[in-house]
Amino acid sequence: MEFPELSPALRAERLNPPTGKVRMVLDTDTYNEVDDQFAVVQSLLSPDKLDVEAIYAAPFHNNRSSDAGDGMQKSYEEILRLLQRLDVSPEGFVHKGSAHFLQGPDAAQESAAAHDLVERAHSGDKPLYVVAIGAITNVASALLIDPTIVEKIVVIWLGGQPLHWPSAREFNLQQDLHASHLIFDCGVPLVQIPCMGVSSHLLTTPA
Repeated sequence: MEFPELSPALRAERLNPPTGKVRMVLDTDTYNEVDDQFAVVQSLLSPDKLDVEAIYAAPFHNNRSSDAGDGMQKSYEEILRLLQRLDVSPEGFVHKGSAHFLQGPDAAQESAAAHDLVERAHSGDKPLYVVAIGAITNVASALLIDPTIVEKIVVIWLGGQPLHWPSAREFNLQQDLHASHLIFDCGVPLVQIPCMGVSSHLLTTPA
């Protein structure tokens, strides 16, 4: 798969911390762990900084789901529950993601989320920030469906480990290897939030 190559100047511009309000979508395995629920709510309660255009349900597979598709469906339903409590309509706003992880390096998983991401990436004059806090299949699939969105988006991904870490063993990355490889290799402006040493320090008390 061939992806557009960004100039060093454009890449540097896209990776600078944004100023003012940003357009964003949130890709989340909301039923998996409580950090996703906080992320959904916090993003929607920050309209001064974030213009949340859509929320995508991401697949996941562990002891809370029977397979990746079940994890995605449960996450979708959890997003709906959160929005109901926030009195936010899900119509045209929440989209189901893939029922499977990426099966190969060039095999997009078709989903409402992936196609919505492609459409939103091409709308508006400002770059779209894609905040992904689960397996990255939905985002990788959108890039495979339309590689030109490399020029339109900035991906912020909670996944993987820091480069000095002795292994790459991390939940979001290891269950979705083809998509993870693509995100690192396709040239999209990427801000990686590693698990150990970064997200591991974002702690709070149970209360």
